[in-house]
Amino acid sequence: MSKKAAEHHRKAAEHHEHAARHHKEAAKHHDAGAHEKAAHHAHTAHAHHLHATHFADEAAKAHADDVKAFNKEQDAELKTKPE
Repeated sequence: MSKKAAEHHRKAAEHHEHAARHHKEAAKHHDAGAHEKAAHHAHTAHAHHLHATHFADEAAKAHADDVKAFNKEQDAELKTKPE
């Protein structure tokens, strides 16, 4: 796996963790009746979810690029081997 893909996975995980924290804060504020604060945390959680999804997509693209590069190398090796 490329370093690029690994970094995208790490960033996706970090954003999921941030989203979870904001959801917990939103729940606490809802319980306390502070609906504006709850809404703020809910929207922030949603934004982190969107960022996490973006980085997960980028990781998948990086994996696909790695597979393409690997397959290209394998094809080149097969073409140079005598039959």
